[in-house]
Amino acid sequence: MLRVGLLTSGGDCQALNATMRGIVKTLYRQSDEPVEVYGFEDGYQGLIYEHYRMMDNRDFSGLLTRGGTVLGTSRTPFKLLDTPEADGINKVEAMKHTYRKLKLDCLFMLGGNGSTKTANRLSEEGLNVIALPKTIDNDTWGTDLTFGFTSSVEVATRCIDEIHTTASSHGRVFVIEIMGHKVGWIPLYAGVAGGADVILIPEIPYDMDNVVRVIEERDKAGSRFTIVVVAEGAISKEEAALSKKEYKKLVAARTTPSVAYDIAAEIDKRTGREIRIAVPGHTQRGGQPDAQDRIFATQCGVEAALGCLEGKFGFMVAQKKGKMTRVPLKEVAGKLKYVDPEGDLVREAKALGISFGDE
Repeated sequence: MLRVGLLTSGGDCQALNATMRGIVKTLYRQSDEPVEVYGFEDGYQGLIYEHYRMMDNRDFSGLLTRGGTVLGTSRTPFKLLDTPEADGINKVEAMKHTYRKLKLDCLFMLGGNGSTKTANRLSEEGLNVIALPKTIDNDTWGTDLTFGFTSSVEVATRCIDEIHTTASSHGRVFVIEIMGHKVGWIPLYAGVAGGADVILIPEIPYDMDNVVRVIEERDKAGSRFTIVVVAEGAISKEEAALSKKEYKKLVAARTTPSVAYDIAAEIDKRTGREIRIAVPGHTQRGGQPDAQDRIFATQCGVEAALGCLEGKFGFMVAQKKGKMTRVPLKEVAGKLKYVDPEGDLVREAKALGISFGDE
């Protein structure tokens, strides 16, 4: 008997169900022995508190196109992993206990950076763990792609597309806030795909003078509107020069909902133009996975299942240069994949005339 556990941890995304489907269908088809599947509810919390349900192949039928996660998800911050729960329970020991009580042969963990650090910890504690790279932010180190990313870009791009018509009709400057606290992959891709005039991302500190200059130059050229795409974590050159402690204090003291509102207010102050703000928010996590996500999620699921059947553990499924591969968890844990300010897409966007506010 092959006994495996599944859990989805951290923020949700569109292709979690498709990935689990790939794992389970492959195990059922390729395993030489019967398979038992335990689905843990609400991420690592299910593993800690033994909240799980037995699942079979029928539970994964029809999931290829279904967004979200049928298992539910939650965040169990890695930095608090060794801090007891409110009821005093030791998280790591509880997870190990549940794993061994169910006599699992492998735990499949679908999650992002923090979740992967926890997966690595469990691997170091002796559990057979395989991680799969889930995050809309595409910031997981060791893989060129994460499932959830292309679907999120599609939603964000559609938002920018639809803003274009109303911005043009009214001659307004629109500031569109796109998800991305620490990295700017979604705003970069969606901004280029949606024809943004300015894209502000965490990796490239901006100067407001440069942003205003773009708006004024477009106005002089007869353009009735300007689209400014702003990552949640966009940072000015002045802010980038602060220490980490000083910057956190600055953010904590912010009275506006987010940086997008600060930028919009500054543009209004300097140009007198009519400004509007659009925040697609969690719609970027919702809805059906796009075709690319369905394909990549399926590939991840299949490769993870095959690794389990081969008796290989302690790795994260990844894609590098178009090829599926396996990266040791210890090499992935605790690392982020940032946008390269000198990378091809940034360079090409600048050649096209898109400003990143740095020059």
